[in-house]
Amino acid sequence: MNILVTGGAGYIGSIVTAELVESGEQVVVFDNLSMGHRQAVHPGATFVQGDLADRAALDGVFATHHIDAVMHFASYTLVGESMEQPFKYIGDNVTNGLNLLRAAVQAGVRRFILSSTANLFDQPERMPIDEEERIIPGSPYGESKFILERMLHWLDRIYGMRYAALRYFNAAGAAPDGSRGEDHTPELHLIPRVLKVALGQLDEIVVFGDDYPTRDGTCVRDYIHVVDLAQAHILALHALDQGSRTYNLGNGQGFTVKEVIETAREVTGHPIPAKVGPRRPGDPATLIASSEKIRRELGWEPRYPELRTIVETAWNWHRTHPHGYETSG
Repeated sequence: MNILVTGGAGYIGSIVTAELVESGEQVVVFDNLSMGHRQAVHPGATFVQGDLADRAALDGVFATHHIDAVMHFASYTLVGESMEQPFKYIGDNVTNGLNLLRAAVQAGVRRFILSSTANLFDQPERMPIDEEERIIPGSPYGESKFILERMLHWLDRIYGMRYAALRYFNAAGAAPDGSRGEDHTPELHLIPRVLKVALGQLDEIVVFGDDYPTRDGTCVRDYIHVVDLAQAHILALHALDQGSRTYNLGNGQGFTVKEVIETAREVTGHPIPAKVGPRRPGDPATLIASSEKIRRELGWEPRYPELRTIVETAWNWHRTHPHGYETSG
């Protein structure tokens, strides 16, 4: 199968690309490298540098490579930034996504995997959060993903575009062989920031609030290993012949901020100083996914569910690539 991966030079997209190539698929990566890294692209994939805003470039990729399926990761993804720049998110994310969908439909492609988000659930009524939870996007970023999910619903009805919308919770960790991992500027995710303290790149980690109604007062989040995410994409792709589907993706268990920091101390052997700061506006106390549906329907099972394993793979990446891809060998 010829698979187009947009954003395949980014964190999740590059690891999904590697898993696809190693499973025998033909992969074309389309990325403008505004946030991704050319070095992250698996050497077995075909790389095309281009922008989703460029309709001609998109049409050229579909015409040249005879694409059978699309996995769409390319987007702006910072929740906080989307609250400051809503037009960038609801504008560019949606417009570029629609450009991609239009090109795919015109090229006769009828398989599409969307990288969606847990930010669809700003005010969950049940925990863990399943696919029946009411959707109230928590930001313009979450809204942009929901708009694309709805567009896919209509393209399925009108054109027979079979799709899977995969709603991630907290992607974390790195490729177990240390070849690929997180390299963001700025880095806002908890685990890599904690590890930057262990590397001496940050003086301390700030814990945003310790008075939440959780077991130790800090926020609880569901961390899912990035390779487990990748495998969910592959399973979903091969299930599309049986119809479109939507899945929430997480471990189904949550870890507190303090537990993440303590695990990182154990893994790295570094004291990792931490201080408590004020709560961030809008941070829910607990967010945990129910992934029972994808487990039941596709037999998906996380291979790296333990927090220690997630942190160990991330640490292996960060200590061997302390400044990311740009200075790695």
